[in-house]
Amino acid sequence: MSPDRRPWLAVMVAALGYFVDMFDLVMFSILRIPSLRGIGVTDPEELARLGKHLLDMQLIGMLLGGFAFGAAGDRFGRTRTLYASIALYSTANLLNAFVTNVEAYAVLRALAGFGLAGELGAGITLVGELLPTRLRGVGTTLVASVGLLGAVVAGATAELLGWKTCYVLGGVLGFVLLAMRLGVAESGLFEQMAQSTAPRGNPLGLLWPSERLVRFGCIVLSAMPIWFATGVLFVFAPELGRAMGLSEAIQPGRVIGFAYGGVVVGNFSSGWLSQVLRSRKRAIGAFLVALAVSMLVFLEVAPLGPMPFYAMIFVVGAATGYWSVFVTTASELFGTNLRATAATSAPNVVRGLAVPITSLWFALKPTLGVLPATRMLALGCCAIGLVCTLMLRETFHRDLDFTES
Repeated sequence: MSPDRRPWLAVMVAALGYFVDMFDLVMFSILRIPSLRGIGVTDPEELARLGKHLLDMQLIGMLLGGFAFGAAGDRFGRTRTLYASIALYSTANLLNAFVTNVEAYAVLRALAGFGLAGELGAGITLVGELLPTRLRGVGTTLVASVGLLGAVVAGATAELLGWKTCYVLGGVLGFVLLAMRLGVAESGLFEQMAQSTAPRGNPLGLLWPSERLVRFGCIVLSAMPIWFATGVLFVFAPELGRAMGLSEAIQPGRVIGFAYGGVVVGNFSSGWLSQVLRSRKRAIGAFLVALAVSMLVFLEVAPLGPMPFYAMIFVVGAATGYWSVFVTTASELFGTNLRATAATSAPNVVRGLAVPITSLWFALKPTLGVLPATRMLALGCCAIGLVCTLMLRETFHRDLDFTES
C-alpha cells in the first residue's frame, strides 16, 4: 500500500472501531430493562436503581480504563493499545449474554467499560498524528461520525433481536474488527518520541504543573453537558416520559435511534463548522449554546406527545455533536508524550462525570420534581461548559510535533 493511502486506512479502521465501540456502549442503555427482567428483576423501582448501578459500574470502568489505556498508548504505541482495548471489551460483552445475576452483570459491565475506554482516544490520536494539519479535523470528524452510526444500528438491532443475541453480536463484531486491525501503521510521531528520553504515559503528568491541570480540566468540562444529555435525557427517557404524563411508553431503542441519528448529523456539522471557522474553540462554543437551548425546548415540547418527544431527542442529539471536535481538541492540546493519555482520558472522565450528575439528578427529583431538576442541571452544566471553553487555547493550526516538558 502506498504511503499516501496508509493514513486513510487508519481513518477507516479507527472509524469502524468506534462504530463497534458505540454499538456495544449504547446497547446496554437499550438492554438495561429487558436484561434485568431476564435475570429476574421485575420491580419498577429496583429496575431503575439497579439500572443506574450497572451504568455507574460501566462508567467507573471507563474512567479507570481511560487513564490506563491512555498511558499505555503513550508508552507502548497507539496500535497496540487499540488491539488490547477491543479484545477486552469484546470478550466482556460476549460474556454479558450469559449472566444470571446482578453481581456478575455489574463486574462484566465494569470490565466492558474499562475496555471500551481505550478505543476513541487512541484512534483519534493515531489519525491526528498520521494526517497533515489541514486534514486533521476532517479525518477525526469522519472517525467520530461513522463511529456514532454504531449507536443508531444498536437501536435498530435491539428492536429486532433479544438481549442475549444482541450482546453476542456485539462481541463477535469486536473480534472481526480485531482481525481487520492487523497491518495498520503506527504513528510516526510516536516512533520518533519513543526514541527520545522524554517521560511519557504518566497520567499524573496531566495534573502538574498547574497550567496543565487547568488545560485538562477545561477541556473535560467543556464536554460535560454532552454526558448530562446522554446520561439523563437519553438513558432515562422512559422515566422522563412518565414524569411528563405521556400515555404511551417511551421506547429506549427508539430514543437511542433518534438521539444518535441527531448526534451523527451534529458531528458532521460541528466538524464542518470547525473547518469553516478555522477554529475548534468557536465551534464548541456555538454547539454549547445550541445544546442549552435545545434542552430547554425539549422540556417544553416533549410533553405534547411521543412524536414531539422523539423529534426533540433528535435535536438534542444533534446539539451534542461537538464530541468529535472536543476529542480532537483534547489530542491537540497536549504534546506527543502525553497525547494519547489526554485524548483517551478526557472523554472517559467526561463519561465518568455522568455518575455524580445522575446521582445529583436522582437526589434532586424528590424535592424539586423531575422536570425542574432536569432543567436546573441542564443549564448549570452548559454554563460551566461555556466558561471553560472560553478559557481554552485555539488548536486548529497547531503543529503536533512537540512534547510536554
